[in-house]
Amino acid sequence: MTALRVAGVDVGGTGVRVGIRELGSDAPALWADRSAPARIGAAGLDAAAVLEVVVPALETLLADSATGMLNTVDTIAVGATGFALLGGDLRKRLPHELADRFRARRVVLASDAVAAYAATIGTEPGAVIAAGTGAVALGLAPERGWRRADGWGHLLGDEGGGAWIGREGLATALRAFDGRPDGSPQLLDALVRQFGPPAQLPGLIQPSPQRAGLLAGFAPAVAACARDGDVRANSILVRAGMALAETVHAVAPDDADAPIGRTGKLFRIGDALLAAFETRLRELRPRVRLAASHGEPLDGALGLAASAAAGTWTLPTDEALLTLTHFDHVDG
Repeated sequence: MTALRVAGVDVGGTGVRVGIRELGSDAPALWADRSAPARIGAAGLDAAAVLEVVVPALETLLADSATGMLNTVDTIAVGATGFALLGGDLRKRLPHELADRFRARRVVLASDAVAAYAATIGTEPGAVIAAGTGAVALGLAPERGWRRADGWGHLLGDEGGGAWIGREGLATALRAFDGRPDGSPQLLDALVRQFGPPAQLPGLIQPSPQRAGLLAGFAPAVAACARDGDVRANSILVRAGMALAETVHAVAPDDADAPIGRTGKLFRIGDALLAAFETRLRELRPRVRLAASHGEPLDGALGLAASAAAGTWTLPTDEALLTLTHFDHVDG
């Protein structure tokens, strides 16, 4: 009997991760990482661009699998950044095209925040903040379903996210270049090392379709300057941590004992950010129960696929945040 195989996909701001897992098997999940940022067109997130990356990556993983029926998957779950507001093209094209290509019986589409929630909280009521290039929080309460905060993108929000930190760091560096107060010579040096002369920066950043990723790429430099004692860089990380705490508090259930989790690589960027996040969250919710993350959004996507395939699905669906589509395939 062929093992029941599921696949998970994490479409992030700076890359795509794909994984497969065989349910009931002790074999570890196989995964692949592709440096292919999500593309945004007139219809929102570009489904064709996602398929161009996901299909060959998934085919390669299936070919490396030890079991037969190499190009079939029972259930595929895709978690995508920006899905709630920009996922129209994904909703229209991904379920049918992935189901047809891999003979999948179910396709799950979700916000990356839902995938992060599944990896951190599971299925119980609570709230999670996911922070990477952007920042979005998701809460789940029995009486009101899903609630989302921020995730508005780097131009309108994503406060405390990687692009926000990078932008604040670059702005502080440019203040030093101009000779204005509150600039940081250390951040200016970091800007020059990473981007070249400051006068070239607007031409590099502003026209780029990958602007959010470029801004987020400066966040590690901000963290490095903070570790080296730059007070202005440290202040940026502190403000980021506080903003992330306030965002997740906004969607958390009224139950003071509901777990709150955090996930995303940004929380590993520096102690100042994490300390500020936890301090501010405890100010807002003194009885907060912090949930330990059990993985990244890709693990959450795999978990969503596994629960759908195994018939243990309990999360509420939502047009903007989480959909589950069933397909009938005739074997043979």
